[in-house]
Amino acid sequence: MKKLLTAAFAVISMTASAGAADIPIKFTLDWKIQGVHSWFYLAKEKGYFAAEGLDVTIDQGEGSAATVTRIMSGAYDAGFGDMNAIIQNAATNPDEAPVMVYQIYNQPPFAVLTKAGGKVESLSGLEGLKVGGPAGSASTKLFPALAEAAGFDAAKVEIINVAPNLQEQMLIQDQVDASLVFNVTSYLNILGQNMDPDEDFKWFPYGEAGLDIYSNGVMVSPKLLNDHPDAVKGLVSAIAKAMADVIANPAEGIDIIVKTEPLSNGALEMKRMEFALNNLIYSDETKANGIGTVDPERLTRSIAVIQKLYDLPNAPEASAVFNDGFLPATQ
Repeated sequence: MKKLLTAAFAVISMTASAGAADIPIKFTLDWKIQGVHSWFYLAKEKGYFAAEGLDVTIDQGEGSAATVTRIMSGAYDAGFGDMNAIIQNAATNPDEAPVMVYQIYNQPPFAVLTKAGGKVESLSGLEGLKVGGPAGSASTKLFPALAEAAGFDAAKVEIINVAPNLQEQMLIQDQVDASLVFNVTSYLNILGQNMDPDEDFKWFPYGEAGLDIYSNGVMVSPKLLNDHPDAVKGLVSAIAKAMADVIANPAEGIDIIVKTEPLSNGALEMKRMEFALNNLIYSDETKANGIGTVDPERLTRSIAVIQKLYDLPNAPEASAVFNDGFLPATQ
């Protein structure tokens, strides 16, 4: 862990960037306040944003893809959202699409969830079965690409449209044979059902099955990037510093979440954050290159996947959707 911290996070100067003084930034999350947002609130609480000359306001979100929509509308300057939604918009609205500047989820949070001891022993076993998935969710939209990567026929799987809040219950009650889930959310929902997500269920992560895509990270508007590059650098530096603090002392991160949202269950949010760190953030890639960056070749492959899946008019260049010029130095 210490080695990863050293590789991923340098001690970042608290000196304010000269060109970023007193710049207001409206920042949107991907969803309601959760443990995986602790570093954003900690950066504000500990004055890391202020030290960079930034006045950051953090609002709850309406979904990872909605972060992109919010930024493109001009309502927000930056946010935590989905790389794949950036790719889609960069292909159709290149001048307005946000740019990712700090990749947090190195592995995609999408998974096929089944019951342990049930009908599904492998992804190919989904053929001929009923699978629940919310119609608008990324997990459902990416399912055909998952099938192609894993080598089974998506046309032979019956997809049942289910409400997001009923996915686990329908699986538990055998109304579906599997569910297409956002794993960091589903894991906690299962715990809330007083079941063991590791012992009572089987997980088939999209990434492990061969769908080599990125997911959530910190993105900024083209306007903020072009008009205030020092502010973008300061934003990334403050978040990276706060992430290092949370990794070193997770309880500090959960304390700020409970302080910000008193209705939060601190113990469950700690489990959510630990799950995200171990399954979405830590990877061989982040161990080698640090948290926040991407592998350009892998990103190019993932862009090709998204272009084919959504029949996009073109494949944006990797440099158009991710800018590594604002990452903090590592040592």
